[in-house]
Amino acid sequence: MTANEYTAGQALDALNRAALAIAGELDSEKVLQLIVDSALELVGARYAALGVPDQDGRLRRFLFSGITLEKANDIAHPPLGEGLLGIIVEKQQSIRVKRIPDDPRATDFPAGHPNMTSFLGVPIVGAGEPLGNLYLTDKMGADEFSEADQKLLEMLAAHAAIAIQNAHLYEQVERLAVLEERARIGMDLHDGVIQSIYAVGLTLESARLSLPEGLDEQAQLLDAAVEGLNSAIRDIRNFILDLRPRRFSGDLSQGLARLVREFQANTMIPVAMTVSQQLDDLPTSVARAIFLTTQESMANIARHARAENVTLTLVRRTSTVVLVIKDDGLGFDPHDDSRQVGHGLNNMQARSEGLGGTFHIRSGRGQGTSITMRIPF
Repeated sequence: MTANEYTAGQALDALNRAALAIAGELDSEKVLQLIVDSALELVGARYAALGVPDQDGRLRRFLFSGITLEKANDIAHPPLGEGLLGIIVEKQQSIRVKRIPDDPRATDFPAGHPNMTSFLGVPIVGAGEPLGNLYLTDKMGADEFSEADQKLLEMLAAHAAIAIQNAHLYEQVERLAVLEERARIGMDLHDGVIQSIYAVGLTLESARLSLPEGLDEQAQLLDAAVEGLNSAIRDIRNFILDLRPRRFSGDLSQGLARLVREFQANTMIPVAMTVSQQLDDLPTSVARAIFLTTQESMANIARHARAENVTLTLVRRTSTVVLVIKDDGLGFDPHDDSRQVGHGLNNMQARSEGLGGTFHIRSGRGQGTSITMRIPF
C-alpha cells in the first residue's frame, strides 16, 4: 500500500512503524540504510537513495534501495550532488518533479544509470544542521509523487534526523568509553606490571653481582633471567602502544602508508602498495575496518608467513571498496580452526560482514596467502 492508498490513520500508522524501526537502531550505517529502505516502502517508489553532502555540497555518502549492488557497480560514477540533487543540498527544501528529463534543472544520468522519471527529494535537517537528503524516483502506480507523498516523506525525514543524531551520539559515547578503558589498561600495565618486573630484574642483577668468583654457570643463568625479563618488558610496552587509539587518525591513505613503512622497517620485507586516490570520503567505519584489517594482516605476515614479498591493493569502485593483501610465504590450511583463531581471520570476517561486506581467504601450505575484503558504502 502506498501513500496514495493510505487513509490518514493508516499513513500515520505506517509512518510510526517506520520511525520505531529507525529509532531502534544505534549503528549509524544501519540507521542510514533503514531510512532509505523505509522511505522506499512508505511512499511506494521504485528507487530510493540517501545522500550525505560534505561542506562543499558534494555527496560524500550515497546509499540506495531498489537496485542491486551489481547494477550499482555498473554505473560510471556515483551522484555528485549536481542538478536536482544539488538544489536540495543548496536550498534545503523539498522538490517534486513529474518528469526528470523535462526539467531544465536536471542533469544527464551517468553511463549505466537506470532510467528514472518522476522524482521526490526531501532534506534531512536536525537542529538546523543538514544531515542528508532523501531521493525517491519512479512512483509506483502513478505518473508522479503527490503532495501527500511529500508530506509523509518530510515527516519520515524529521524522525530520521533524530535517529541519525542519536546514533552519532551513541557512537561518540562508545568511542570515549573505549579510549578511557584502553588508557586505563595501559596505565595499569605501565605503572603496575612493568614496575614489578623491573624490580625483580634489579634484584636478580644485584644477586648476580654478589656471586663469588668461579660460579660462571650460575651467573649465566641469572643473566639469561634478566634478559628474559627485559624482553617481557619490551613486549608489554609494544602491547601498550597497540592499545593507543591514535593508531588510526582517520586518514586512510596516510594510515596505510604508515603501516607499510613500519612493516618494512621491522621485517625487511618489501611491500608493493597500490591505493586509489579518492578515499577521503569513505565512511569512517569502512575506513577503520580497512585499516584494522590491514594492520592485523601485516602482523600475521610478520609473525607467521616468512614471506619474501607482499602486495597491498585497495581499489575504490562506484559504491564498493576492495582490499587485497597477498604474500608469498609459507601459507596454511584455512580450514584449520585453530590456525584461523591464531591469524585473527574470524575478526576480519566479522568486521567485514558487520558492514554488509564479504571476506575471502585463499591459502595453502607453501602457496602463500591472499585475503580479499569487499565492503559496500
